[in-house]
Amino acid sequence: MAKYKKKRARELQHDRFRDTTMGFFDRLGDALEGKGRTILYVLGGLLLAGLLTLLFMNRSHKKSNEAREAMGRAITITKAPVTATPIAGTTELTFNSEVERAQKAIAEFEKVAAKYGDPYRTESLYFIASNRLVLDRPKGLTELEQLSKSNITEVAILAKFALAQARESDAKLDEAAQLYTEIAKLNSPTVTPETANLRLAKVYEKQGKKKESADLLFNIVDASRKAKDKDNQPIPTSAAAREAADSLQKLDPDRYAQLPPETPPVLAG
Repeated sequence: MAKYKKKRARELQHDRFRDTTMGFFDRLGDALEGKGRTILYVLGGLLLAGLLTLLFMNRSHKKSNEAREAMGRAITITKAPVTATPIAGTTELTFNSEVERAQKAIAEFEKVAAKYGDPYRTESLYFIASNRLVLDRPKGLTELEQLSKSNITEVAILAKFALAQARESDAKLDEAAQLYTEIAKLNSPTVTPETANLRLAKVYEKQGKKKESADLLFNIVDASRKAKDKDNQPIPTSAAAREAADSLQKLDPDRYAQLPPETPPVLAG
């Protein structure tokens, strides 16, 4: 009965809005006569459509904010440190084991995937698959394989990179090398060619391909040190390029010595 009263109240409120609105346009129509009434009804329809569009956009924006906040909470769990002895007095989120953290993260991402649409749903599925590797590796690998074919480009690249890392850690080096090569060719900011080629060089080193690894590392660092921005100023060295330089120095000091000198950063004046 209470539900009926609420529903009926909404209906009556809607009727009053309609009567007031249409009465207003009727009075203006009488004042303008004839064709003026038709024009006003058209304008009224456009106004109503505009209001509905604004309401939808506001609701959509609110929903997106909720989804981002939910994703943020879930990602915080994924990044939380694992420690058997949490620091006394700290409020930082920690877990006793990777298994515990993975279970909690999956539960949170599953909530996001169930409540929100894409891209949040598919992004959540990626994080679920990545965490699943800790709990059920074969299932996690299968999920990453499926996500690597996603029509959401960023997720597809991240899934392929995670899959390549898993193949590398499983000593399936040929498969890992193929995946890293494919990612590098995509030239994506999601996983940059530098990052993909750095991992590829590591795989080559594990395969005993010292020259191929050194060549790749040299090219990464060489290109980075020569890169300029639109104002012809040196571009800051990326973390991947710095790691490539360190790896090359250890792997092949003679080749490292052939690199152009690193340009010092420009200090703001």
